[in-house]
Amino acid sequence: MSLFPNKLKAGLLVTTFAFITSMSVSTQVFAAGEVLSSQELLRQVKQGRSQDAAENKKREKAFLAEKASQEAKIAKAQADIQALEAKSSELEKQFSENELLVEEKRKQRDDRLGQLKELFGHLTGAAGDLRSRFQNSITTSQFEEREEFLRALIKKMNNDTDLPSIEEIEQVWYELHREMTESGRVVKYPATVGTEDNREIVRVGLFNLVSNGDYLAYDPDTRSVSVLPRQPAGLGNGATQLQASTSGVTPLGIDPTGAVGGGFLKAIINTPNLVERWHQGQIVGYVITAIGAIALLVALWRFIVLGMIGSSIKSQMKSEEINDKNPLGRILKVADDNKHSDTESLELHMGEAILKESPRILAGLSTLKIFSMVAPLLGLLGTVTGMIIVFQAITIYGAGDPKAMAGGISGALITTVLGLIVAIPTLLLYTMLNNKARNLLHILEEQSTGVVAERAGK
Repeated sequence: MSLFPNKLKAGLLVTTFAFITSMSVSTQVFAAGEVLSSQELLRQVKQGRSQDAAENKKREKAFLAEKASQEAKIAKAQADIQALEAKSSELEKQFSENELLVEEKRKQRDDRLGQLKELFGHLTGAAGDLRSRFQNSITTSQFEEREEFLRALIKKMNNDTDLPSIEEIEQVWYELHREMTESGRVVKYPATVGTEDNREIVRVGLFNLVSNGDYLAYDPDTRSVSVLPRQPAGLGNGATQLQASTSGVTPLGIDPTGAVGGGFLKAIINTPNLVERWHQGQIVGYVITAIGAIALLVALWRFIVLGMIGSSIKSQMKSEEINDKNPLGRILKVADDNKHSDTESLELHMGEAILKESPRILAGLSTLKIFSMVAPLLGLLGTVTGMIIVFQAITIYGAGDPKAMAGGISGALITTVLGLIVAIPTLLLYTMLNNKARNLLHILEEQSTGVVAERAGK
């Protein structure tokens, strides 16, 4: 029995020694080379547990405080929701009561208005139509305030709470009557034209605005007056005389379709003049014009030359002396030089002399004839090329704009017109010159035949 306790003691000593050894080793590792006693290690462990407990208590206290704050906010939100729901119920009840009150008041108003309600409806429609008319009327450049009045009146009458006054109703009648009156008047007044202020303009009824000899355009979108970019030809003098006159009758060209949206005046100013139409022919048109100018110069030259030849032939016919400065004189000189020849030889010599004179008399006529034939062909060439360009544009952009197509076809036909303008006078000049030259050749042949006949008679 005494041996077992001793063994137990020995085992406890060995275990304690091993535990202390392991604690010493772990303490060395934990303290990075410092040697700690078991009591110090126990103290540090106890201190760490105390710190963790303090931090946990602190966190628990903060969590409880946050929980209380959240519960207070939830309670406040629930109270707000109950208050808003109560207020919403009250407003819905008030809204229903107001709807009934408004319906009752509206019915009471309609009962009191009676037939006036229909009258106000017609008045609203008339004011709207009148406002649209004033927007497109050139009289607005003189009476700008009336459109604002109509806008305010229409807004007022579309409101269920306001009614027009007697003065406003009378003002509508006055504006309508004034527009009818101004449509037949010619008046002068200052207005802004483009960037120029207080420029005196003359309004001719509802048709046109003129100033300083210029026709003006009124833009209903911007309520502005401006000078037309291009003035109608031949009408400026009438506008100037009208502005300078104080009474009487002054002739003036006006657009019966009106200055706003009128198509007649726009068609006049957009119509190209002769120079612009000539430029539409482009290169082919320029070539045709050059040919016409050359043909005219050639024709003028031949008229002068043939006139001089005719005068010299007439002078030679009246003179007994042979002058070789004219065709007839040269032919007679050939007869004089061959006075001893027989009749057949003389006829041949004089025929040869006439053939020599023919190129001088007929010079330039073939050129005129060629020009009269080439000019219409060039015109046709220009038209064909122009039509090709038009059809190419239609292929690319489509045929949605008939005006653009008409403009392209019109430009293409200009060369044909130019060709005919050149060809017809050139052909007439050729015919006249050819007849004149043939008459001169006929005179030469007649005189030479007479000389041969006289020689044969002798």
